[in-house]
Amino acid sequence: MLIKIYPENPNPKAIEQIVEVLKKGGLIIYPTDTIYGLGCDITNHKAIEKICRIRGIKPEKANFSFICSDLRHISDFIKPIDTATFRVLKKALPGPFTFILNANNNVPKLLSSNKKTIGIRVPDNAIAQEIVRQLGNPILSTSIRDDDEVIEYSTDPELIHEKYEELVDIVIDGGYGDNEASTVVDCTSGDFEIIREGKGDLSSFL
Repeated sequence: MLIKIYPENPNPKAIEQIVEVLKKGGLIIYPTDTIYGLGCDITNHKAIEKICRIRGIKPEKANFSFICSDLRHISDFIKPIDTATFRVLKKALPGPFTFILNANNNVPKLLSSNKKTIGIRVPDNAIAQEIVRQLGNPILSTSIRDDDEVIEYSTDPELIHEKYEELVDIVIDGGYGDNEASTVVDCTSGDFEIIREGKGDLSSFL
C-alpha cells in the first residue's frame, strides 16, 4: 500500500493507520531527512526477523538504527552520557546524524546478544517523528538501498513501492528522498569519531 503524506502537515488519520500496522508487527518504508528507511517497531521480534530476511543478515550482526522522537526518548535505551556528548546531541538533533552510543538493557535481546552499542537517530522529518511519538517506541530502521551501483539509494517513493510492495505493508510517499545517508558518529569512547561522512556536518556543533 502506498500512502501519500505531506511532511509539512502530516495527516493524523494516516499516521494512526501506520502506527496500527507497526503495532501488529508490520513493516513500513518511510521518509527521513536523508534517505528512505525500512522500519518496524523495535519491540516486535518477528518484524525484526522479517527485516533481517529482506536485508539478508542475521539480527545479531545487523547495524540497525533506532529512530527516536527526541533526546528524552533516546535516554531510555542508552547508558548515561557525559555533559559534552549531551550538549552535542542536543545541538545536532533533530538532524542528519546517526550517533553510536553504549546500549543499556532495554535494547531488545534479539539485537543485543553480541552488541553493546546502538545507533540512534532523530530525523528532522515531521512524518518520522510523528509516527514514533504515536507508536511510543522507537522504530528499528535500515536504509533502502538501490540495486544500481551508481545510484546508491532509491529516492522516488513510487519506484520504491514498485520494488518493495510484496515485502512491506506500507510505503509512505513523503516526497522525493535524499541520495545521501546520515553522518555516523561514534560517541562510545567520549570522543566524536566520524565513522561515515554523510549529509550532516558535525563540526558546527562541536
